[in-house]
Amino acid sequence: MDEREFLADRFEEHRGRLKAVAYRMLGSLSEAEDAVQEAWIRLSRTDTGEVENLGGWLTTVVGRVSLDMLRSRKSRREYPLDGHLPDPIVSPVDRSDPEHEALTADSLGLALLVVLETLTPAERLAFVLHDMFGMSFEEIAPIVGRTPVAARKLASRARQRVRGTAPTPDADLSRQREVVDAFLAASRSADFEALLTVLDPDVVLRADTGALAGIGVTMRRGARAVAENALAFQRLARSRTTVPALVNGAAGLVSLEDGQPEAVLAFTIVGGRIVEIDILSDPDRLRALDLAVPGA
Repeated sequence: MDEREFLADRFEEHRGRLKAVAYRMLGSLSEAEDAVQEAWIRLSRTDTGEVENLGGWLTTVVGRVSLDMLRSRKSRREYPLDGHLPDPIVSPVDRSDPEHEALTADSLGLALLVVLETLTPAERLAFVLHDMFGMSFEEIAPIVGRTPVAARKLASRARQRVRGTAPTPDADLSRQREVVDAFLAASRSADFEALLTVLDPDVVLRADTGALAGIGVTMRRGARAVAENALAFQRLARSRTTVPALVNGAAGLVSLEDGQPEAVLAFTIVGGRIVEIDILSDPDRLRALDLAVPGA
């Protein structure tokens, strides 16, 4: 084995962690892969004899690359002004995927990623690297160009936003599935009252149809408004195939038309009721996700 092959093997040992960092920073699977690839390019050009902690060095590089990508995205206004949903990670319910499990560890649901999207790039990096990956503020400070004290304040502001906004979902996956199944059954039967029983009074629904549709993300708030919207889903549920899936490790649904994914539905369930529903139906993004679910 030559030196480059040895270096490549060492890099692969860290790839899963690096992609998990980048996904939390960017909310995009393709951009996360780009950030990891950039880390490999930089590593291949570096004298590794000077690198004492390869994992820490690579995490720092991915953090810096992701930070630059976030700042560039915001300056170009790459996404619609009214926002977009992060990429969901979709898995079949009947078999595990180690990479998906690593990406969605620590209850990383879409609801949390949506909140991370509201942070400044520097706040997001400080929170992700410290609170999710245990890096010290002394390590984080040079990445954001701040002192350790300032980096700590960035993470603190982000933490307050997350704690005040992102719901903590129920952990029981089987119970989640019961609630999602009840939602689907009530939608299919147009049972308005049954929908109200599974929806939290302050439930939020977000639907991302994509920039090409000229709409971006639309929102509904409150159980009655969301129930009325779900009744419109009745037509889709009846005429198209809807299959259960894991979406960011939680119970979700994938709607199929002619065997092709038309929408991914993610649910956040707290106290046995649905508090958030996130629907991605952007056809271009769904094709890029290359979903592997039964029937697709």
